Amino acid sequence: MLTLIDQEIAHLARVMSASMAGDLAGPILPAAYWRERLHQLLDSQHLTNAQLRSIDVLLRRLDELEAQAANSAGSAHRVAIGAS
Repeated sequence: MLTLIDQEIAHLARVMSASMAGDLAGPILPAAYWRERLHQLLDSQHLTNAQLRSIDVLLRRLDELEAQAANSAGSAHRVAIGAS
């Protein structure tokens, strides 16, 4: 049986990447929001090793998504400047 924390980790794993990908206007929710949610889970009492590992994986994935978004924004900015 999944605990509430396991359910929350699974939910974040499902929606975080899609939210960060967003649309043409950018992410639906910013990386800071997801980082806060993950840190709230880390502050929970009695996390198992598996839960800690899952949260760590999500934090690393968030770092990757944030870096990709920054690279994409930089590329779009360079294209816009070059098109002027």
